[in-house]
Amino acid sequence: MQQKTILLVEDNPDDVLLTQRALKKNNISNELVVARDGVEALDYLFGTGAWQGRDPGVQPVVILLDLMLPRLDGMEVLRRIRASKLTSLLPVIILTTSREERDRLETYRLGANSFVRKPVDFEQFIEAVRQLGLYWLVLNEPPPAPKEA
Repeated sequence: MQQKTILLVEDNPDDVLLTQRALKKNNISNELVVARDGVEALDYLFGTGAWQGRDPGVQPVVILLDLMLPRLDGMEVLRRIRASKLTSLLPVIILTTSREERDRLETYRLGANSFVRKPVDFEQFIEAVRQLGLYWLVLNEPPPAPKEA
């Protein structure tokens, strides 16, 4: 059985480290791939750019997507994920500091599976990651891989 990979799309190195620590503290040992901007995230998903040669048929079990990203923001990344047959069914969790209601509404309109505000407190963040991990990596039944056309 193949390892369930998590794709973290996050440009803030402190938040990347915080997420890594929270996963470790919760004994979530899944491979964590970090994309530091929207372009890098799409390159990973589609096997292009710096990820040229990666098998795009093997996708992460869940994507943790920040909204405020360099080069290509999280909204556009979500649009492109949902526009492709290859990635349209992947679970995408928006993990952001945004408190804007319009961001929450727009991400759901675009097909996000969940919208989670990053807690400022480390212990609350650890608990949020524990709950996300439990649900998305253990309880949730992921969609089947898309069939070749």
